[in-house]
Amino acid sequence: MNIVLVPGYMLDDDLWADVAEDLAQVGSLSHADLSRDATIEGMAQRLLKDAPEQFVLIGFSMGGYVAREVVRLAPTRVMGLILIATSSRGDTEVQAQRKATVARTPSSSKFGGLSRGAIMSSLGSAHANELLIARIRAMSVRLGGDVFMRQSSLVRTGDTDQLGSFHCPTLVIAAADDRLRSLDEAAELHTGIPGSQLAVIPGTGHMIPLELPGELLDVIRPWLSNLAVAGATS
Repeated sequence: MNIVLVPGYMLDDDLWADVAEDLAQVGSLSHADLSRDATIEGMAQRLLKDAPEQFVLIGFSMGGYVAREVVRLAPTRVMGLILIATSSRGDTEVQAQRKATVARTPSSSKFGGLSRGAIMSSLGSAHANELLIARIRAMSVRLGGDVFMRQSSLVRTGDTDQLGSFHCPTLVIAAADDRLRSLDEAAELHTGIPGSQLAVIPGTGHMIPLELPGELLDVIRPWLSNLAVAGATS
């Protein structure tokens, strides 16, 4: 089994560091690069160019939008889909205004990483410690100002009305204490994608792979194992 890990906004491979070793026992891992493109479709096309012929997609937050675009572009290549802390909703008017403001920013040369407030909003209260805050900021610093500009200006178009066309096995995972993506948004994905499963992990905010990696693995591993068995017998 090949597994492609798709990070979220201003996050890099370190997002998956605490689950990668365990996932590698299930399949061969590769990481999608979302740092070089300015559109969801461009990111999805690059992922398809770099990915194995067939694979399971695990998309986190913004990466969930990219993962669903990959399914639309190449449905026969995606053997399974895991969507973590994401949504099928498009940008709100407030989000669109914020992105327009970022797009008008004259320079990205002074970018020093995501702000403390932005990082805190992504974490559950039980995990908002200095070590984790620094780890998330370090990812954004490594990606840099140009990537910040591109990803902050990225348009996320709602696709709730298209979910019924998905036919690959799908697992939707939500965080009970997520302040960025609601349980209603996870339920919309689950309801919209035929045959999908929904799991809610308690005690964590948006950053599930960093906050509670063990609990996330407890949900993902059996699902992947069942997927592998189903593939072997089909």
